[in-house]
Amino acid sequence: MATSRRIRALITNDDGIDSPGLWALAAGARDAGLDVVVAAPHIDASGVGASVAAVREDGRVLVHTREIEGLPGIPAFAVEGHPAFIVHAAGRGWLDPEPDIVLSGINAGANTGHSVLHSGTVGAALTATLHGWRGLAVSLDCVWPPQQPHWEAAVHVLPEVLDILLAAPEGTALSLNVPDRPVAELGGLREARLSRFGQVQILVEHRVGDDGRAGLHATLAESGEPEPGTDSALLAAGHPALTELRSIGERAGVLTQAG
Repeated sequence: MATSRRIRALITNDDGIDSPGLWALAAGARDAGLDVVVAAPHIDASGVGASVAAVREDGRVLVHTREIEGLPGIPAFAVEGHPAFIVHAAGRGWLDPEPDIVLSGINAGANTGHSVLHSGTVGAALTATLHGWRGLAVSLDCVWPPQQPHWEAAVHVLPEVLDILLAAPEGTALSLNVPDRPVAELGGLREARLSRFGQVQILVEHRVGDDGRAGLHATLAESGEPEPGTDSALLAAGHPALTELRSIGERAGVLTQAG
C-alpha cells in the first residue's frame, strides 16, 4: 500500500546522550529527510557489544526526556540501558510508530576489523536486523579523547550511504568508518573487508600490585601494517570505508565435519 509517511529513523549510540557525534548524526538524518527520534544511553556504554543490560528500578528502566540543542522538535530520550536494549525496546512496543531503520553513532573512534563484535555502536545496528530493520553504524577515526573531531566528514558521506542502505534488503547491517579529516580531504567511498582484528589491540598482563592484590593491566598496541583492501587500510589512505556485516545465523554440517 502506498504511503506518504516518511522513513522513521531511530538514532542511538554507545557514547551516551551527551555525545556531539550523536547530535551530528541526528541532524544529518533529519537533513536527509528522515523522521528522526533519538534514544541513547544516559551514560557512556562503550564496548558493550549487543548487550541488552539495563538499570532496573522497581521493575522499570528509567527514561529521561531530553532537549538537544540545535534539534528543535526532535524527540530525544536518555535511557538507563545499553544501545541494543534501546533498539529491542523500540521494537517491542515502546516507540509508536516503530523505526524503519536504526542509525548508530557517530562513534568517537573507528570500529574496524573483527573486533567490531565488542562495539556497542555496531551492536545496535546488528540488533536492528533481528527486527527486520536496516541498521547503520557510523564511526569517526579520531583519537580518544577527541580533540577537534570532524563530525561533518561523516555527515557529508551519510546521504550516499543512506541511499545504499535503503536500497538493500530488509535486515541489512552496514558499518561506515570515516577518516577524521576535513571534507575536502576525504577520498571516495570504498567497500572494505574487515581487517583481521582492528587498528589497535589490547594487551593484558597479570600483575600483583604493591598492596598484594592481583589484577589485569591492559595496554593498547598498534596492530601493524593493515592488509590492503581492509577497512583499516582504506581509512589510513583517507577513504570512508563501508562494510556489510552479518548478524547471527547458523551454519549446517557440524556433525558431518566432525565425522
